[in-house]
Amino acid sequence: MARIRDVWINWFEGEENGYNVCPFHEWHSEDRIEVLDQGEIVKVTERLFDYIENRMEDVPDELLNEVFQKSTLRKNMTRITLDYCFIMYDGSRVLAVDTLGYKTPIRKSRLTPKHERMTKEIMDETKAECFDLTEPPPPKEYHILSPHPKYMAGLTRKERQLKQLLFMALDQLYTSGESAEIRYWYTEWNPARYEEIQHIDKETAWQTLYQEVKNDWSDAHYELCQKMIKGQPFFEKIWNLHHEEEVK
Repeated sequence: MARIRDVWINWFEGEENGYNVCPFHEWHSEDRIEVLDQGEIVKVTERLFDYIENRMEDVPDELLNEVFQKSTLRKNMTRITLDYCFIMYDGSRVLAVDTLGYKTPIRKSRLTPKHERMTKEIMDETKAECFDLTEPPPPKEYHILSPHPKYMAGLTRKERQLKQLLFMALDQLYTSGESAEIRYWYTEWNPARYEEIQHIDKETAWQTLYQEVKNDWSDAHYELCQKMIKGQPFFEKIWNLHHEEEVK
């Protein structure tokens, strides 16, 4: 096995979609950057890399057994041994993973360009066992609260966060909104269809609204999100957190 030292880590916790594990150029100054004093590197297939990066399901036991207590975190002047922490490499991509002692990849982090390059150089010169899944996993199911990557492609960190907030507001609207309320928000989004919207049912109004907002991100998306979350403390708190991050 191969190891790398003094690796900067920016953990994103509980993320089942890789697009929410931000690359180095999207790291914020207020993110809590940690240092792996020592990180165990494992080679994996592209299939296993995709599985771990984009799901919150069990990591193969063989891989977990191989990396058990081989990575350490530096905190102040002490080293903390991590049960199942590793850096995986599939021949082109690199990702750090920590299960917090469980079997699922609870925390994930990209690496800095320097450490990513070093990982690739180390592994390209090392003969190592390549870990894989024993059988293909079932297709991943995406939904409004776990959007397909194509709806997030090309967006910045803030845009992805606000788009997910908009989807949360839309999901709540579908669950608890009355017909008139749904038609109102569809009209806010697409006022040119005002007359037509007044004569469509709740399901059609919501589905059409969702189909029209799920792609891309624009000033119109931003304004709709801002209006929909107004007066809802939980959503407003998320909105304010994202704007505080931008200011900092």
